[in-house]
Amino acid sequence: MAAQFLSAVSHIPGNRDINPVPSSSAAFGTPVHPIRQKQTSDAAIPSILPISLPVATLRPLAFRTFTKKHNLTLTSSALQVIATFIGTHCGSGWREEGLAEKVLDDAARAWKKNGTSVIIPGEGNDLAEILRNIGRCMVGGRVVHHRAQSRQDNFVQDQGLSDGPVARPGGLSRDDNQQSIRLTSLGIKDNEEDVPSQDPRSWLRVVDAFEQPRLTYNPIQKTFEPIRTRASLLPGPSCRIALLRDRYNMVHQRLMRNEAFQTSAVAVSRSNALQRSSSETFMPQQAYKLTPIANLLGRSGSTHVLLGLLGTSATGDLTLNDLTGSLALDLRHARPVPEDGAWFTPGMIVLAEGLYEEEGCIARVGLASDGGVGGMIGGIFHVASVGGPPCERREVTLGAMDAGKGGKTIAAGGFGWTDFLGVGSERANGPMMRRLEKKVLEEHHLASRPLGRSRVIILGEVNLDNSKTLAALKQLLGVYALEEAEQTPFAFVLIGNFTRYAVLASGGSGGSIEYKEYFDSLALVLSDYPNLLGDSTFVFVPGDNDPWASAFSAGATAVLPKKGLPEMFTSRVKRAFATANAETKGSADQKLKGEAIWSTNPSRLTMFGSSHELVIFRDDLSGRLRRKGLRFQAVAEPNSPGGGSAHSTRVDPRPVGTTAEEYMDVDRTIESAESVVPNARAQETTPRGVPSDLQAARKLVKTMLDQGYLSPFPLTDRPVLWDFGGSLNLYPLPSAFVLMDPEAPPFALTYEGCHAMNPGPLIAQGKRGVAQWIEYDTRTRKGKMKDVRF
Repeated sequence: MAAQFLSAVSHIPGNRDINPVPSSSAAFGTPVHPIRQKQTSDAAIPSILPISLPVATLRPLAFRTFTKKHNLTLTSSALQVIATFIGTHCGSGWREEGLAEKVLDDAARAWKKNGTSVIIPGEGNDLAEILRNIGRCMVGGRVVHHRAQSRQDNFVQDQGLSDGPVARPGGLSRDDNQQSIRLTSLGIKDNEEDVPSQDPRSWLRVVDAFEQPRLTYNPIQKTFEPIRTRASLLPGPSCRIALLRDRYNMVHQRLMRNEAFQTSAVAVSRSNALQRSSSETFMPQQAYKLTPIANLLGRSGSTHVLLGLLGTSATGDLTLNDLTGSLALDLRHARPVPEDGAWFTPGMIVLAEGLYEEEGCIARVGLASDGGVGGMIGGIFHVASVGGPPCERREVTLGAMDAGKGGKTIAAGGFGWTDFLGVGSERANGPMMRRLEKKVLEEHHLASRPLGRSRVIILGEVNLDNSKTLAALKQLLGVYALEEAEQTPFAFVLIGNFTRYAVLASGGSGGSIEYKEYFDSLALVLSDYPNLLGDSTFVFVPGDNDPWASAFSAGATAVLPKKGLPEMFTSRVKRAFATANAETKGSADQKLKGEAIWSTNPSRLTMFGSSHELVIFRDDLSGRLRRKGLRFQAVAEPNSPGGGSAHSTRVDPRPVGTTAEEYMDVDRTIESAESVVPNARAQETTPRGVPSDLQAARKLVKTMLDQGYLSPFPLTDRPVLWDFGGSLNLYPLPSAFVLMDPEAPPFALTYEGCHAMNPGPLIAQGKRGVAQWIEYDTRTRKGKMKDVRF
């Protein structure tokens, strides 16, 4: 009866879905071919109810997973994206069932496999692509692992995915390196054939001093941190202290990274072994040790090396200041290092070596005897030698991996992940940008086109109130207008002062109406060369005689940084560029339009991201250094009368085995060119046989680059906007440094990998009817002096 009933039920229409497998035994219901019945996915997948997950609730778990476990940093936007994803795909069980922790761990692993930066931004497609692939592999709020395809793939290979949730953005393979990923994210193909633009001008960016990222150095974390407070032109007094403290901290950490100030445990053990073996022929080189000023108390008669800021006390004494205190200096027997090789003025950070003498041993009267007032410790420091802090090469600061001399690989380190100018960090896109720079610049520098488009023309002291300047400028532009369109320089830099006297201050250059007429005359000259205006970028950097600072400074020292020229004076020049762009308009794929950029002083030009940086600064530094510089007693020569017993130990800062030309590489075209000053001065040489102009240029460049600051003077002599003082830093060292100083001779030389240039005034001094300028080649990173008669 039971068998007949089951057989009858199996033949009832509509009941076949009870057991769709045919049975060989109606009594026991066994199938003809035993197979494993597949369950429907609808019954196995639990439903997930999306929730709104607050970012603050997820932050502790995300911090433990990304930062503690994987050494990654989540930005606020990235955390918001992840919180939305977890709330949508994991629902209310994200915490109790541990669903969110697994998703966070898989996302962190996928990000690290992509080889991108340690900072995860919320913008872009990289994070979104990773989360999208993880979502495709999630079932019921859990990530389902796959074991049949490969042991290396941890996720389900579904919907055409080759690498699961760790699939590379843009379909890149697992073997793609960091450069390929960054190329794809920037729209550059991996084969480098489809570069977005072959024009070097498309990779040029002018960084305004007021738009530069504001960073401060944290000596505890040993890293640069962004300043969160809003910048102000009139900040509180604490900002002045922070400005000086940041200068000291950056120089101090730079010294601590120098080999001369690092103690090696291996060297110490070897020196102890040599001393035990009574070896007198080997003297191990000892590292310098900096002593804080406050630690000198109770150590009278001992020799120390101090690092501090030169200043002047209320009594007129020269002092040395650091973060712990101040100390009076005695420079009667001090010698500069190198001899006559650098300037030393109050406001500079210097290294001083000498003997400390306590106050009880000194007979002092008057106000100078009050020790301990205002952080001043008692006693005096007798300086034996004083020198500037050694400079640090750019590739060492940024930890560039493939920017060494002669193709050598440099060890990673430094501040490679810090974006100093807002154009990207070295570790993120530096190698890729250098590879792209080489391809683009070499494309425009062929044997058939020897001039190259990779040139930047730098003009200094363009006084528009002088009729000779317009004639010289017209002759100069005519030289480059004769070149082919593909070979014209991609940038022209015009540096002020644009008038010989301060405008708006009852000076000889008139007021605002006359100043606008000067630029109207410039617009007429520029409009005669529409091809140059349409193919190049013109950058204007003001001076102290230009508005609006000249309205209250009357040509004297103005505040730094200085804003660009007001738009009311430059409308005619902008119209000339608009007309030139309309005349040279071509097809739809027309190259970039020409433009005029009214930048600040100082200003920075970056090319190919962080790969190339050019700093432009206009100031009368030579005259100020001569007025404020310290005077040292002259050293008697051994052959001079009465000088046989006088001698001094001069420390040579050059590395062993290098010559003066290798230490500070001088452009031979500058050295062999005719001087722009009268011939009588051109023949002057120093006692060492070096031309006086070349010695003055070396002394100026070494001083500025060693200080790492564009205004190493007291704030009373050269005012600085406290909240924007970071824009004056020369750290890391730029690729090139343009210092427009009309009182210094024109030069082009290289110091510690930085090519420093001074174009001099456009109208050459001492020569009649000669215009001079510098032609800087971004490919070779060298500048050459050019001149033309007008």
